[in-house]
Amino acid sequence: MDRLTLQRPIIFFDLEATGTDPATDRIVELAAIKIWPDGRREEKCRRFNPTIPIPPGATAVHGITDEDVKDEPEFERVARGDRGIRAFFEGCDLAGFNIIKYDVPLLAAEMERAGETLDLTRVSLVDAFRIFVEHEPRDLAGAVAFYLEREHDGAHGAAADAQAALEVLEAQLARYEDLGATPDSLDGRNPDFVDVQGKLLWVDGQVTLDFGKHKGARLEQLARDEPSYVDWMLEKGVAPDVAGMLRRALAGASGGATSPSAGSQPSAEPSIAAETPDAVPVATAPPLDATSPETGSGDDGDE
Repeated sequence: MDRLTLQRPIIFFDLEATGTDPATDRIVELAAIKIWPDGRREEKCRRFNPTIPIPPGATAVHGITDEDVKDEPEFERVARGDRGIRAFFEGCDLAGFNIIKYDVPLLAAEMERAGETLDLTRVSLVDAFRIFVEHEPRDLAGAVAFYLEREHDGAHGAAADAQAALEVLEAQLARYEDLGATPDSLDGRNPDFVDVQGKLLWVDGQVTLDFGKHKGARLEQLARDEPSYVDWMLEKGVAPDVAGMLRRALAGASGGATSPSAGSQPSAEPSIAAETPDAVPVATAPPLDATSPETGSGDDGDE
């Protein structure tokens, strides 16, 4: 950190969670590196029982399962006290990658649920992702500069942008030998997405919501148990492919036939009804710097 002058401690931190919605999702792992102005370095890593099931999609990202955290403490138990998360973060600048959009809002929400406050009024937030985007633009002009080594003349004109996209793809195919040579092999959609935007996911062959207060719920079960919520989603406005799935689920719940055919789906038409597993049990909580399975001691914790 030779070029970074510190007036107070700074914490580089990262969270793994059940999802990306601060209102409904829960932290399952927190890693933090505190660097003091005098050069001292303090590391913590702690897993938590989120008290709700970890969706398969989240496990696919971070590798943490319900079984891994069943004996870990709830976040709120570790947030409090002189050796807790609030005390560790208090008065520190915060840094990380994409923390302004994701990690900070989620941590603040978890602290509030624990009856604590993440006070950001007198500290700075340093987001390496924001710096990355500002200095290495991830837009078509940036791709033209990187792959074609020229300026993108006519940017935001449809004809120029279409031609530039063609040339960028040609350059990518020439550069990356691992890329396939057919459109099918280059299809960028997530195979778990039922719809283009990923509002609905295939989970164990069943259509599952990936947004809103019922995130993680099976669509057909929700249509039977709370059809008014599905009607509300339709009234609020969703993409046409999502709307079609919602209407078919409502029709099935009322005795009509369902036909969940959108996006990528299993070859055999699945049922979209299922139960949600119960939350995993909760253990008595140690402080933030206590030992977690597979993460070592809190003082030596890694990612």
